Amino acid sequence: MTQEDVRRALTAVKDPELQRSIVELDMVRDIVADADHVGATIVLTTAGCPLRNQIRAEAEQALSAIADGRAVEVKLDAMSCDERDAMAARLSDRHELTRSLFGPGSKTRTIAIASGKGGVGKSTVTTNLAVALAAQGHAVALIDADVYGPTIPLMMGLAAVPPEMHEGKLVPPEAHGVKVISMGFFLSDDQPVIWRGPMLGRAIEQFLGDVLWGSPDFLLIDLPPGTGDIALTIAQMIPGADMIIVTTPQEAAAKTAIKAAKMAKMTKQRVLGVIENMAYYVCPDCSSRHYIFGRGGAYEIVRLMDARLLGRIPLDEATRQGGDTGAPAALDPSTPVGAAFADMARELVMTLSERAGKVGAEDA
Repeated sequence: MTQEDVRRALTAVKDPELQRSIVELDMVRDIVADADHVGATIVLTTAGCPLRNQIRAEAEQALSAIADGRAVEVKLDAMSCDERDAMAARLSDRHELTRSLFGPGSKTRTIAIASGKGGVGKSTVTTNLAVALAAQGHAVALIDADVYGPTIPLMMGLAAVPPEMHEGKLVPPEAHGVKVISMGFFLSDDQPVIWRGPMLGRAIEQFLGDVLWGSPDFLLIDLPPGTGDIALTIAQMIPGADMIIVTTPQEAAAKTAIKAAKMAKMTKQRVLGVIENMAYYVCPDCSSRHYIFGRGGAYEIVRLMDARLLGRIPLDEATRQGGDTGAPAALDPSTPVGAAFADMARELVMTLSERAGKVGAEDA
């Protein structure tokens, strides 16, 4: 029995949040391997780690498998501030692949779709915008980053089954010309996700770096509502990513959406534009517009953030039905909603082209 035997056995134990080996994370110290004892000290990121008992139990189980009658002892300790900083630095190195794929200078335009609150149709907008871009000849990838409430597979008509693997990477399913990855592929319909920040970040990191995306023209990321961990993780992993804000016309939705827009500014992301969903309802009998949720919310965000209004989507029952059946409204540009998304896709491409032209002129 050697210390290397102990270290090798503990390699199988993973930090439940970071999903990496405790040996790789340099959490294993003071290894004991003699005739009577086998054990080690595991240093946790914080003394009050709520998963300490799980980590200890898994380490004891791994060492018991090689103990051969020896007593097993696993002690727990906590990292110093300097040690935590060193771990964070090592973990940040894993973001380099993501930056090289989707960061500044990449061919892929990365656009995060955000909202201040739930219920404004952000996922519906993301799905249909992706389909509209694909219909216009662009290569499009879509990440459902709303880990707690993944709905993109349903809206795209994709089965909730794990994707195939190829050479250690996920092969993203494709629907309507769009490649998709979502936590919804890995969960049963009624299974909740009960995760904290580091685990959320690890999931997004895998969605970005461990999927065979190829070189898409556009990578759309459907963020969860609000300004939480995932939005901050995306900002860190893909510095300079653009953002589109989705809102509905009423003041309450607009006020919370402005918070998401301001967070984008603080994290060095550009608010590319605003989309107003459920802007109005067209009466099927008289063809007149009814502003059920009021009007003006999107214009207030555009004014405050110096952004562009990319489009306004009417309230339409067929859009909801298409989302439930996996047939996005953007598939039929002859309808009012389909036409609106087609126009928005063209407006988005034009906005990006104009910005690229301005940057080129400034560099010259």
